[in-house]
Amino acid sequence: MAGGELFLAGLGAVLVLMTGVWGGSVVRRDASLVDRYWGLGFVLVTLVWWGLSGWPPQALWIVIPVLLWGLRLSIFITWRNWGHGEDGRYTDMRAGRSAGAFAARSLVTVFWLQGVLVAVIGLPMLAVIQAKGLWWPLAAAGIVAWAAGLFLEAVADAQMARFRADPASHGQVMDCGLWRYSRHPNYFGEIVVWIGFALLALAAGGWWAVPSAVLMILLILRVSGVTLLERRLQASRPGYADYVRRTNTLIPGPPRD
Repeated sequence: MAGGELFLAGLGAVLVLMTGVWGGSVVRRDASLVDRYWGLGFVLVTLVWWGLSGWPPQALWIVIPVLLWGLRLSIFITWRNWGHGEDGRYTDMRAGRSAGAFAARSLVTVFWLQGVLVAVIGLPMLAVIQAKGLWWPLAAAGIVAWAAGLFLEAVADAQMARFRADPASHGQVMDCGLWRYSRHPNYFGEIVVWIGFALLALAAGGWWAVPSAVLMILLILRVSGVTLLERRLQASRPGYADYVRRTNTLIPGPPRD
């Protein structure tokens, strides 16, 4: 199957997934269900592309990392959000709209948009799956970067989860563990994961897929990640301004005490 046909097959699969999740969100009045399926979307398109390509063995260099990363992310977000209701971002979107109007808008601007982004951002996976071979030194570097990023992300998420579970931490600023050295160590780990995926794409000769990884990094930095969260925390955490003064935004470094 040609590359364009493979891409469309993966896109179709993830749009079907997101449409089903949208249906569940309408019933539950909780559009933040989409967040739980972001990682699973990448797992789905990767497996669809791999299967339609005949299960080439060299694709395991990208299939296994995507499975581990995507499943961990979806399981963690599901566990973290369980019983907490709809995320404030979607509640704000819902305000002033009827249930039907919001449902129609969210299908296009939340669920289908994320489905399209999954397929486009997932092009490094398609590049490796389609490759005739890999340049092993660069592929190994990609795996090392992916593993380091996944470790940082998982540790940061676990530390924040413990902090939030402590009633004494309510309204406080998390500045322990990895969070002492970076205000967003989880996002830093996520960026390193995608650098690893970009390196794997380059090892497969898929230079054309690298902009997709760059797009993911830009979304983390400027759209749905660091910038949005910084704005919310500045407004809701009294001690956050001092934390900003002494702590790097993203790349871990010594605190400026």
